Amino acid sequence: MIRFYFHPTPNPAKIALFLEESRLPYEVVPVDTSKGEQHLTAFRAINPNGKVPAIVDTEGPGGDEARVFDSTAILIYLAEKTGRFLGKSKDRPELLSWLLFIASGLGPFSGQAVHFQFAAPEGLDYAVNRYRREAERHYQVLNEHLEDRSFIVGETYTIADISAWGWLDRASRVRKGAEDPLAPFPNLRRLFETVDARPAAARARAVGKDHSFKQISDEETKRALFPSNYPPAA
Repeated sequence: MIRFYFHPTPNPAKIALFLEESRLPYEVVPVDTSKGEQHLTAFRAINPNGKVPAIVDTEGPGGDEARVFDSTAILIYLAEKTGRFLGKSKDRPELLSWLLFIASGLGPFSGQAVHFQFAAPEGLDYAVNRYRREAERHYQVLNEHLEDRSFIVGETYTIADISAWGWLDRASRVRKGAEDPLAPFPNLRRLFETVDARPAAARARAVGKDHSFKQISDEETKRALFPSNYPPAA
């Protein structure tokens, strides 16, 4: 059984999609990051970095319980556990390269673009420009790579496509104000639509819908989500 620590944001969405694709048995454990539940001692024992997603595999290596945190690490772990969505062995160098491209580039710059356009105080035009343009640059790198291929790695659907889907689903927030945010990146839009049309994607979107996560962005939310913006408690 996989215990899946979840909040409805892009990185947990990737894991929800993998779990629905693989049909691994799992239990959702809601972590309301707007209430600061990711900072509780019990959750920090699962992920010392205090972020979602994280999982606990009750049947890990050697039959022991295993924790895994960080969405890319979780995707690799689950793909190796199940033997699913890894592509061919000869494609492993490409798979790892594109997974890390998403993990260290497309994802973080997309997240910062969203933050500075929606959460940060007004007047930070340099930061908005910096992060949005870098997110768009990553979009273009992937768009060019997909010019003559259906999937990111090899000839089949892999965890690289699953990883990209999680953040591409938020393109309208990354490219705030764009009427059709993926229009300048037609190959990327094709990939997103291909993944999004899979039945598992609809099931992944339903994960956590039975839990009432906090929706209001108040002072508690800001302190929970952006604790480094505040001085340490005395």
